[in-house]
Amino acid sequence: MPRSPRSPLLLAGLLATAGVAHFAAPRSFDATIPKALPGKPRTWTHASGAVELALAAGLALPRTRRTAALASAAFFVGVFPANVKMAVDWRHRPTPQKAAALGRLPLQLPLVLWARSIAKNAEVQA
Repeated sequence: MPRSPRSPLLLAGLLATAGVAHFAAPRSFDATIPKALPGKPRTWTHASGAVELALAAGLALPRTRRTAALASAAFFVGVFPANVKMAVDWRHRPTPQKAAALGRLPLQLPLVLWARSIAKNAEVQA
C-alpha cells in the first residue's frame, strides 16, 4: 500500500533537520563517532550532516526521489553503529537520556523500511 504523497517530504524534513543539527550543535554528534573510524570525529559529523542534507534534497525532488530513498535506507543502516555507541556511552546517564539513547536503536528499522517504501512508491509513479 503506497504511503501518503507527503511521506517523502516528511522524511526529507527529518533528514534536513538532522543535517542542520550536525552543523549547529556538532559536539553531541562528535561523541557518537566510533573511535575505529579514521580521522577526526568533527569531520565525520560534518560529512554525515552534509549527506543528510543531500538526501533531504534528493527526497524532495520527484526526479531523484527513488535514488535518494534507497541511499537514505543505506545511510540509516550505516549510522547504526554510532547509535549503538551512543547507547553504550550513555548507559550510566540519567534515565531519560539513557532511554532516549536506547530508544534510537529500534527506530532505525522503521526508518530503513520507510525509505525503502518511498523508493518503491517512486518506482510505481515513474
